Amino acid sequence: MMRRLLPYPLTSAFLLLLWLMLEQSLAPGQWIIGGVLALVGGWALGLLEPERTRIRRLRTVLELTCIVFADIARSNLAVMRVILDMRRSDRTPGFVRIPLALRHPGALAALACILTATPGTAWVQFVPEDGVLLLHILDLEDETTWIEIVQDRYERRLLEIFA
Repeated sequence: MMRRLLPYPLTSAFLLLLWLMLEQSLAPGQWIIGGVLALVGGWALGLLEPERTRIRRLRTVLELTCIVFADIARSNLAVMRVILDMRRSDRTPGFVRIPLALRHPGALAALACILTATPGTAWVQFVPEDGVLLLHILDLEDETTWIEIVQDRYERRLLEIFA
């Protein structure tokens, strides 16, 4: 009975918390509206029937999180330099094809979020049959460097987490 009412209790709790934070109010009406949204959100997710994912190696999760935050900060500075130094004509945007061993949908979604959140990069396409990611880079200097970054910094850790 409880599982039908709250198929994803953590998701519902997060949605309620998110609603209260966005509204910046703890008024009873906001609890009611947030509670309804949390229930509906949990039910909607239950209808999608996502694959249950077990995340392993919490230490690797924390390590990856630190790396991603550092890379995002570094990338913000690099993009700022590109924008402020517009008169340089040697900047070349481009596409890189990166072979991936990742196949887990959750791991691929996490990698997509990481790469899309990093300024100067955009996830363009993933071909599951070949396992090749097409990534757009704002200032592409060396394709090999980007392949190593994605495979060594992100993919390797995601494989450990979602193994």
